[in-house]
Amino acid sequence: QVQLVESGGGSVHTGGSLRLSCTASGFVSTYGCLAWFRQIPGKEREGVAMLNRDTADRYYGDFAKGRFTISQDNAKDNADYTVYLQMNRLLLEDTAVYYCAAKDAHCGAHWSTLTQFPYWGQGTQVTVSS
Repeated sequence: QVQLVESGGGSVHTGGSLRLSCTASGFVSTYGCLAWFRQIPGKEREGVAMLNRDTADRYYGDFAKGRFTISQDNAKDNADYTVYLQMNRLLLEDTAVYYCAAKDAHCGAHWSTLTQFPYWGQGTQVTVSS
């Protein structure tokens, strides 16, 4: 059973940076996809970024392009595996709970569809203040 644990959330001022981590224990296929989502109070959960584990293909939500970077460690096969989300030039509207999600297949153009991901973390709060 795959378990995802996020860390690195916290409070930061506008223009600051945070680095989120998502560690997957259990086995996420080497052909799998990991993604970051966020949920702002009163709004639907939205895709932030995704990464296909073997090809390192990446997609970003429009609001994340140029500010956020998704990356991965070099874990092999069924070792614990970590995906990072580096967030720079944070804005007030980036305040949200950030979730990590995973599935054992590639993500494509519709990567931000929530229902395709069977594995989810518990979320980590990011608060940006002026």
